[in-house]
Amino acid sequence: MAKSSLLKSSIAKKVAMALSGLFLILFLAQHFFINSTSVFSPDTFNSISHFMGNNPLVQFVIQPILIIGVIFHFIMGIVLDLQNKSARPIKYVKNNGAASSSWASRNMIISGGVVFAFMLLHFYDFWIPEMVYKYVEVNPLDEIRYFGELQHKFVDPTRTAIYCVSFVLLALHLWHGFNSSFQSVGFNNKYSRSLHKLGYAFAIVVPVGFIFIALFHHFNH
Repeated sequence: MAKSSLLKSSIAKKVAMALSGLFLILFLAQHFFINSTSVFSPDTFNSISHFMGNNPLVQFVIQPILIIGVIFHFIMGIVLDLQNKSARPIKYVKNNGAASSSWASRNMIISGGVVFAFMLLHFYDFWIPEMVYKYVEVNPLDEIRYFGELQHKFVDPTRTAIYCVSFVLLALHLWHGFNSSFQSVGFNNKYSRSLHKLGYAFAIVVPVGFIFIALFHHFNH
């Protein structure tokens, strides 16, 4: 009975981890779309950013949910990692994990920790200054300030390099996490193979796209 309860608890945690991960993937896709417009049309980027930055639903509902989702996903990853290790108290003398699994799948907690640290940096770079600008200093609305602020963040080569490295680790995290999330929620049918290909494509295209955006603004400010 105890084993059954433990199994159900473990499955529930994995499902919760997967759902929070899928939610963050949707946010990532939306964020990538908005940032990509800064490369092609500064005016479009300013317009979308102004709308997102002054929409009460986004500011006071979606953003807090996002912050909670990031924290929950990271904490749940640690809990599941510790739970998996405790379930295997006997360590083998030699464990060649690479023979049966990828680096990404064996080091999700490492890549996840770096991604979490990157998210904190991102909030520090963009979200906190935005809150200070609007609600602490109470500056007047400026619909064209967003593009200049974005470019300014990537002037520093060290900060740009940190962003690029973070996106590489994000790619590794997504490479395993995207498909693992769908497996955890029981999505396994004739569309699974196509979904796996989509997941791998997403894990490459989106992080590489973010790296391109960072480098573009670094060399074109």
